[in-house]
Amino acid sequence: MTRLTVDNINPHVRAAKYAVRGELAVKSEEFKALVAKGEAQSLPFDNVINANIGNPQQLDQKPITFFRQVASILENPQLLEKEEVLLNGLGYKSDVVDRARWLLKHVGSVGAYSASNGVPAIKESIAKFLERRDGFPANPANIYLSAGASSGVNTLLHTICANPNTGILVPIPQYPLYTATLSVLDATCVPYYLDESKNWGTDINTVRSAYEKAKADGTDVRAIVIINPGNPTGASLPEEDIRQILDFAAKENLVVMADEVYQTNVFVGKFHSFKAVLRRMQQETPGQYDGVELASLHSISKGMVGECGHRGGYFELCGFDPEVEANIYKFVSIMLCAPVIGQCFVEMMVNPPRQGDPSFELYDKEHSGIFEGLRQRANALHKAFSEMEGVQCGEPQGSMYLFPTIDLPPKAGEAAAAEGRSPDEFYCIRLLEATGICVVPGSGFGQKDGSLHFRTTFLAPGTEWTGRIVKFHKEFMEKYR
Repeated sequence: MTRLTVDNINPHVRAAKYAVRGELAVKSEEFKALVAKGEAQSLPFDNVINANIGNPQQLDQKPITFFRQVASILENPQLLEKEEVLLNGLGYKSDVVDRARWLLKHVGSVGAYSASNGVPAIKESIAKFLERRDGFPANPANIYLSAGASSGVNTLLHTICANPNTGILVPIPQYPLYTATLSVLDATCVPYYLDESKNWGTDINTVRSAYEKAKADGTDVRAIVIINPGNPTGASLPEEDIRQILDFAAKENLVVMADEVYQTNVFVGKFHSFKAVLRRMQQETPGQYDGVELASLHSISKGMVGECGHRGGYFELCGFDPEVEANIYKFVSIMLCAPVIGQCFVEMMVNPPRQGDPSFELYDKEHSGIFEGLRQRANALHKAFSEMEGVQCGEPQGSMYLFPTIDLPPKAGEAAAAEGRSPDEFYCIRLLEATGICVVPGSGFGQKDGSLHFRTTFLAPGTEWTGRIVKFHKEFMEKYR
């Protein structure tokens, strides 16, 4: 018998659930392997669409040329010895070479460790970006580079959660990173439900009720998580909602964790950063909001950048005690540093080519093309859902996902129960087996009792695959009517 068994490993790891890479994702990879080997004759489809995870370049989103050209030089600085070939033979622009030289000057080698909290010059670039975005100063000392936003979330929750009684307010539905991490930490998730009838808005009364119930149960609620724009819902919070959340956090002495990785994926309304709104509130009412602790996160994985595999991100801390920050620095030091090439991508994301720069025209064309492509595909998918029986889906607002409600016949629920599955999971399994399209059941993100959903990205190119969903759904409903 092996020393380790599933019964004697860390029970908190065993209990953690992460639906976007769960059973459905594993099964889709098995199908993909069969297709790649030319052994898919038994399957009723000839390709697999991984609509289960926001992984843009897996679904043919093209990398931004400026970013990849700079990265090619960072990975192989000897290319600079042939600058004429880069400029005249390979079509690199002079600002690509200039940016690579600047980054190499400050980084040294992307194969070397950096300072634990990130390359100082890159932290300065992020601070300048935040000042341009928000209209308020940012201190590079309060900025921490991370291996994607997920690593930043992990760092912050490890620091905040002291024991099983520590409670964190988490929106439902939510990206399962939060509940999975809290499960591993053996801390308490305090769910607050988003309002589907109001495009998945955040109702401060619902938040307050969840907080007061947890507090009455003896939970030490320390922080509130907000995902803005939302995942899986795509909702962008209006400024008034953000003000209410910050006011509530100030009154109840809660740390605010603002997950803002989809800040450029906004189709409806406007992105408002928590930092900008907090600073305005502090100006308007001196002293009242000075004690608010805010951690804001961003990443290169989403938006028009889509460089998930390069693992780059950062978080900025506002209002934290210096001794707490020292311990956060210690925690990130244990992991040595974020990937340095990822840090360089962060620098390019926050400081892209500007009007008048040699690379700007192509950068702007690529950036706008990706944005418009995402919007068109989101609207096409939304239109398909609107024509499907028993499916309701709000207008696409942002991020990379739609989260439709599905109303399934009772016989489908009975068939699901016979397999030991929830109805939405049963539906998603049958969808994958019939079409090769992998989506995630709503139960993986949390949903109100009695409601059923699934989350799909709208990253995959073309519209043929949406037709597959429509055809499957019609046949499924007929079968279980």
